Amino acid sequence: MNDGLPDGWTIERVRSASGDPEAALLPLERIVVAEEHGRADYVLLRPDVILPFHDLCLVRADDDWYMGQLESDGSVICWASYSSDLGEAIQGLRRIRRPA
Repeated sequence: MNDGLPDGWTIERVRSASGDPEAALLPLERIVVAEEHGRADYVLLRPDVILPFHDLCLVRADDDWYMGQLESDGSVICWASYSSDLGEAIQGLRRIRRPA
């Protein structure tokens, strides 16, 4: 199932690039929001792809990849837009997940 991934990307390529053999596409039927600096309320995102990597997620909305946290209720709270390029967003994810 590679629905919605950018051209040239498969779930197997996502797994390889991220180093996460369990990466998969999540169903879109969930609340996805983004924090915005200076705003008290979250901004509702309408993603077309959600890729979970354990407790972190990459979410594509409006042609940008956001990074966020997968909550226990299945919702996603994003804190930043990382790139319009999936490969660059995955590299950002790998930097965050790398142990200090």
